[in-house]
Amino acid sequence: MISKGLIVLATLLALTQTQQKAAGQSNNHSAGNQPGAKAPAQVTSPASVAAGPTALTTAPSTAPVAPSNCEGAGCDYQPAHITVATAAPAPAPWPVQDRIAWGANVLLALLGYAGIMLGIQTLKKIERQSKYSESAAEIAAKSAEAACKSAEAALLHAQAIINAERPWVLITIVPSRSIENGFTVIATNRGRGPAQVVAASEETRIAIDESHLPSIPEYKSEDAETPFVSIILLPGEFMNLKSFCRDDVKALCGSDEAFRRIENWEERVFLYGKVTYRDLAAPTDRPPHETGWCCRYIHGRQKSGLVMAGSPEYNVHT
Repeated sequence: MISKGLIVLATLLALTQTQQKAAGQSNNHSAGNQPGAKAPAQVTSPASVAAGPTALTTAPSTAPVAPSNCEGAGCDYQPAHITVATAAPAPAPWPVQDRIAWGANVLLALLGYAGIMLGIQTLKKIERQSKYSESAAEIAAKSAEAACKSAEAALLHAQAIINAERPWVLITIVPSRSIENGFTVIATNRGRGPAQVVAASEETRIAIDESHLPSIPEYKSEDAETPFVSIILLPGEFMNLKSFCRDDVKALCGSDEAFRRIENWEERVFLYGKVTYRDLAAPTDRPPHETGWCCRYIHGRQKSGLVMAGSPEYNVHT
């Protein structure tokens, strides 16, 4: 593409120089026809003079005719008039300085054209590089986003595996085998790892319904004289947390009026508590896990029941 452009530019410059030379020669020829220039000479032959009146008359001359002093016959004779025309001047030679200047101009034009073409190609390359850079940046951003999502998915998968292998202490209610209308709240390790129960708390309250319980479970201060003894539960093992039967209702109410409200379902008995345990396979600096529970006692005329109840704040699992 550059070679074709250079050839076209050199041809245009050559045509321009040829036109300038032609214009110079035409100016030299036209200079002879100006008013100050001499006209070409016209020669009157002697034969025409000797022929007298029958000879051909020469073309009228542009030079003025001198007055004649002839008298009598022979006044018709006109002397010969010769006009000499100067030859056209030879074209002036092309000076070396002009040749050097013309060559320098041609060289500068070629270099300028080449520089312009190189600049255009450089700009096109820069544009292509910019597009490639933008595409690479978009691809890198998408790759980073995909890598981030993959890392999050891998983290969630690892956390799911850890949660599946850790101990999970869950609360259930089973009927008592030895006491009629009696129930026992037990904590069972349903996970795959051993659990160390480090604390357990329980509380009993009488309220109209769940909405009248404290928004956050409240427990009595632990008895310092009987500290809790740590228990290790292997997967599938359980421990008793709370036992409650029909006879415990009268002792809890304290009066016949309060017991009558329980029988008429005007008020209800709620049992709630929590179990704190550690994962023996986890580092010791990990915070312990906690399981909350809440039950509602149902007092019937002859039979009683104990079912799970309470808000999510009472039934937490961490």
